[in-house]
Amino acid sequence: MRLIQCDHQGQARAALVENDEQVRLLEGDTYQLARRAIASGQPLATIVETARTDTRLDYQSLVDDRRLLPPLTHPDPAHCLVTGTGLTHLGSADTRDAMHAQAQLEESRLTDSMRMFRLGLEGGKPAKGREGAQPEWFYKGDGSSVAAPEDDIPVPAFAADAGEEPELAGLYVIADDGTPWRVGHAIGNEFSDHVTERFNYLWLAHSKLRACSFGPELLVGELPEHLEGVSRIVRDGATLWEKPFLTGEANMAHSLANLEHHHFKYPNFRRPGDVHVHFFGTATLSFADDILTRDGDRFEISLPAFGRPLRNSLRFETSQPDTRVQAL
Repeated sequence: MRLIQCDHQGQARAALVENDEQVRLLEGDTYQLARRAIASGQPLATIVETARTDTRLDYQSLVDDRRLLPPLTHPDPAHCLVTGTGLTHLGSADTRDAMHAQAQLEESRLTDSMRMFRLGLEGGKPAKGREGAQPEWFYKGDGSSVAAPEDDIPVPAFAADAGEEPELAGLYVIADDGTPWRVGHAIGNEFSDHVTERFNYLWLAHSKLRACSFGPELLVGELPEHLEGVSRIVRDGATLWEKPFLTGEANMAHSLANLEHHHFKYPNFRRPGDVHVHFFGTATLSFADDILTRDGDRFEISLPAFGRPLRNSLRFETSQPDTRVQAL
């Protein structure tokens, strides 16, 4: 089952994807449906079935009119936390090391990235009920940092780079008793400033404080262990760069359960009512192939199991607000 959210008569509404051309409108938005499922103890798929309306919408028109919304949102963007984990995918350490241009002289002088990656290889998939190795973790922002599918991703004037990161994103709602509930998964473009990160790894936190996007579709139910997709950059109507990518647990050093545990073990990430968007990492970056993006470039990330691709164009900002602090 796949869901989208769209702007319908000025309100966010969830819709069931019936086929590539048509969606059926549901009563309420995805957040409301998820809360209803949690409160009733029923699967989300059951709640969706009872929320169907007789209204069907043309999918392509929603795309063309830019009426698509992220497939899960919170009414108050401040109560949506966007985070992620890195060095989780097989091959991701090689990509990171190449990006940082750090030569590995000998086994005893492993980079921090390689050490973190090896921790995942050795302990990222623990037996059920046991705690595995901690992954790299980062914060990206709140719901205001999320660009809707088909919308532009803003690039701040101070940014040194604007690079895509094709990933899976886990989408969650926290119940009133503090239990995290996974609503489903979506295609994500985690989007980072790789030049800033490459300058000094301690600037990783700065490089991640950028916009992002996920969707357009939310996959409800079991996630395939092996997923094959394509990440593409289109410039002036022609493909500038294209590369396949692998994701899913079969292609990861960590299990999703381990990544979820190390995120939600912190009490402040189990605040009742909050929404969480958590990116699970990637091993495929155009930046690693020396691609420098520019204004108007369009990212296209596709995974067949998730329906339509996630598409966003870049919008480079030329000025920034005065951020000088005033004294009271």
